[in-house]
Order: sequence, then C-alpha cells, then structure tokens
Amino acid sequence: MVGLSALLPACEDSNKRKDPPPPPPHSAYLEAPASSGVTVDPAQVAAFAGLPARFESPKNALTDEKIALGKMLYFEARLSKNQQISCNSCHDLAKYGVDGEKTSPGHKGQRGNRNSPTTLNAAAHVAQFWDGRAPDVEAQATKPITNPGEMALANDQAIVTVLESMPEYADAFKKAFPGDTPALTVVNVGKAIGAFERTLATSSRFDAFTKGDAKALSDAEKAGFQKFLSVGCNTCHSTATFGGTEYKKLGQAKPYPPLAEGKDIGREAVTKQATDRHSFKVASLRNVEKTGPYLHDGSVATLEQAVKLMGSYQLGKDLSDADVASIVTFLKTLTAEPLKIDPPKLPASTAKTPKPAAG
Repeated sequence: MVGLSALLPACEDSNKRKDPPPPPPHSAYLEAPASSGVTVDPAQVAAFAGLPARFESPKNALTDEKIALGKMLYFEARLSKNQQISCNSCHDLAKYGVDGEKTSPGHKGQRGNRNSPTTLNAAAHVAQFWDGRAPDVEAQATKPITNPGEMALANDQAIVTVLESMPEYADAFKKAFPGDTPALTVVNVGKAIGAFERTLATSSRFDAFTKGDAKALSDAEKAGFQKFLSVGCNTCHSTATFGGTEYKKLGQAKPYPPLAEGKDIGREAVTKQATDRHSFKVASLRNVEKTGPYLHDGSVATLEQAVKLMGSYQLGKDLSDADVASIVTFLKTLTAEPLKIDPPKLPASTAKTPKPAAG
C-alpha cells in the first residue's frame, strides 16, 4: 500500500496539463548547439551587437524634410562641373554604396589614388575619408563637390549658385532649416546630405543572431565567426560596425611592400605626425562581400585575397586556405539585403542654372 500511495500523486500529476517551460534567456539561444555541436560564446557575440536603425547626431537632428532634401542632393549631378557626376556615381546605393572600381572616375575621367568607400553605415565611423580628414559625414559631404579631380565645381559659392537657381531647392532648404537665415548655405548642404546618409544603416543575418535567433547562422558560419575571433580579426574590426572606429598602420606585423612604392602616407598627411605614416581608417566589414575591390587604394581584387593579406601583414599569421574560406563564410553573414532606394525626382533647371562644362 505504501508503494501504491506513493505512485498515485505521480500518476495524477502526469495527467494534469502543465504549463510549458519559459523560453530560454537570450544567451541560451546563442549557446544552443546545432547538430554539429558548434557553440558560440554569447559575450563575444554581444560585443558586435547594437547596430541602430539610423545614426543620430546631437549636432544634426534628423527630420523628414532634411533627409528628403539630402536624398535629392545625393543624386544631384548638377553639383558637378560637367553635370554628370553625383554622390551616387561613386557611392551607388544600388551597389551597396560603392561603384566597384579600383578608384573612381571624376571630372574628365581623372582618377585619384584612393578607393571610394561605401556610404552604408559610414555615419557611425570615427571620421570620414581613409585618412580621417573630415570628422563626420556632414563635413565630408561637400568636399568632393569642389575637388577638381572629382565633381570639380570652382568653390563653395558655386554650390550655392547652382542650387539657388532652382526655386524648388530654395524652398526645400527653408523647410529643412527653418531657423536659419539664409537657409541655403554650404554648411546646410553638408547637413542635409549627412542627414540622409545617417539613415543608411544596414542590418543582416548576423544581427538577427545577436538578437537571439540561433538559426540565423549555419554551423559553418558560426565556425567562421569563431575563426574570425581566434585569428584576431576583431583586434581592428570591432563593435557593431566591424571597423571604422580607429586607425591602424597598414603593415603592423611586417612592412607592406606596396606602400614603399607609392606616395600615399596615409593619416600622416592630416596629423603631420610621423607615427601616423601609412595609417588608415580601418574599413568596416559590413557588406564587405559586396564592396570590393579592397584596401585604401582598391589594389586587392577579392575578399579572399584581402583576408589572406591582412592575416599576414597585420597579424603576422599565415592563414591556410581553409582558414580564409571559413572567415569569408562568416563575413558573408554581414551582407544586408540590397537597399531599395529609388532616385528622387529632382527640380527642373532654369535659365539661371549654370550650363554643364566639358568633361
């Protein structure tokens, strides 16, 4: 009888409907092993989490009017001397913010010595340009317009003259900058373009993984993430942007031969400090699968080559083909869906709008 009475409560409990267990906490999702047993340390994943939907600025409040104006200006080819080049020409939003060129063609087909980096997620970077000579996207935005090798307008006043010639632009600036007199200034051109670029944040499957979706990455991709960390790629490519947060000398582990052959001294040109020679802003790895060719000069054609070179010259490690393939497999999880941004309708030229120059 004792044995039976002891079993009865158990039988009764087993027939009762029990509430399902609560879902595992965030970290448990990340630690849950897949069929192969690949696990990922949630603390390591968390170090790359937190990419915002857009990049706010205390110096440039994002308003609908400002963003819409900035989008127009981003696609405005009349801000170039030949009226054929816009921001989107070199930073094509349909191509992940790049043009796929080693260096981009400017006025009269001129090409500089630097690769055009992507504008996607760039607003989160420590500074703009490979050498960091512009502190933010607002300061960067107007520099190519007056660069003689790029869009080639004569000066800042020429920017204002072009835009003032079209009443729709004048009205758009008044709406975007209601407290400014005058509203249409070169500074506000930069602020408008910068506001638009601050909306160009791109999330990917990796971001879903950081939020607890363990199935967002395959076992091979998780293994690639582990290889990325164990090799030391995160020494430079850190935070939610996977780079863009600091400057590093190209050739930290051993001299990078191409630099000895060229005249690009990197950040030293900005700081005038010899210790910054051949230092460049660390590239973000967001969408890196789609943003080649690579390095500051676009000299590296493939992502596999770039990973191999960085392992050797930055980390002093001779990565095997298997190591490289594993890391590249992971890096592809940072690719977002293509942006669907239709070019805006732009104001019509007037009799006062400058005519295009040859080139």
